[in-house]
Amino acid sequence: MVSGVLMLASCSGPKNEPVIPEPSRTDISEFLGQWTIDIEGGSVGWLEVRNEDGYLDADVLWGGGSVLPVSNIFLAKDNVLMVQRSNNVVRKSDENKNPIRTQVVTSWMEITKNGEKIDGILLSPRRNGLSVDTTLFTGTKLPPVPAAPDLASLKYGEPVSLFNGKDLTGWKLINEKQVNGFKVIDGMLVNDPVQKEGEAHISYGNLRTEKEFEDFNLKLEVNVPAGSNSGVYLRGLYEIQVMDSYKRELDPHNMGAVYSRIKPVTAAEKPAGQWQSLDITLCKRYATVILNGVKIIDNQPIYGPTGGAMKSDVFAPGPIYLQGDHGKVSYRNIVLTPIVY
Repeated sequence: MVSGVLMLASCSGPKNEPVIPEPSRTDISEFLGQWTIDIEGGSVGWLEVRNEDGYLDADVLWGGGSVLPVSNIFLAKDNVLMVQRSNNVVRKSDENKNPIRTQVVTSWMEITKNGEKIDGILLSPRRNGLSVDTTLFTGTKLPPVPAAPDLASLKYGEPVSLFNGKDLTGWKLINEKQVNGFKVIDGMLVNDPVQKEGEAHISYGNLRTEKEFEDFNLKLEVNVPAGSNSGVYLRGLYEIQVMDSYKRELDPHNMGAVYSRIKPVTAAEKPAGQWQSLDITLCKRYATVILNGVKIIDNQPIYGPTGGAMKSDVFAPGPIYLQGDHGKVSYRNIVLTPIVY
């Protein structure tokens, strides 16, 4: 027995044995490309399947978090594409909380082609290993990102002030059942999602504009306390990271990054507690970000939604939304100028 697989020794069998044909398989090209995913329950994912140097590879986003490489991907029988994601899980620790027993826990997506779409199910082992949770999903193939737009030739409409400095007019919670941690204080839009020790966890919500927008330029100022973080979502799809990343190494999770997708080319953050400016242009699935007067992302393609996206349709108008469930943050001078085609 090797790695749980029974190995049979080869031997000479009778001549003229019947040849059993391989089952028919879908051309793998049917699965190649990028897919936006609608997950049962309302969250959004993304999958890219590639054939690289003779083997399959993929990256996946599932609901929240980051775009991550898969642990394995292969075409199984009955034309099912298997996509596996694995995590190291600590099962036992010593008295100093050092791990003494870990396991690799794998969840897997079983995906079938259905016309121009994909259907699938995610199977996730429960922590006790005694059962499996299942989640259904569907996917829609994305066309290739077009050529980069000529930003110098863009035409703009009239600027729209999204925050009046007095109250939350024009804003609402995405989920009205959650708690709103946003308040207007001294002309600032302040979010302070406090959790009180010993009391029940409070579920704070994300705040969105009532209006929806297509392509635009968005300018705002933000103040992030030490160790805190938030996010500004463009059209409810793409998170521009807001966090205290001063003097950290460049990373696609730093201030001004398109979260987990596009890493800034240079660091332009200010120390925590200072007001910082963001100047963001979203056009034709391309993003440009200027942080504190320094261009840190220059007209780069966004290949799909980021974690926490409200919807999977990357072509539909959507709101600006501010992350409200992470840390304390203040905003002011939020102005959107639509691009006119």
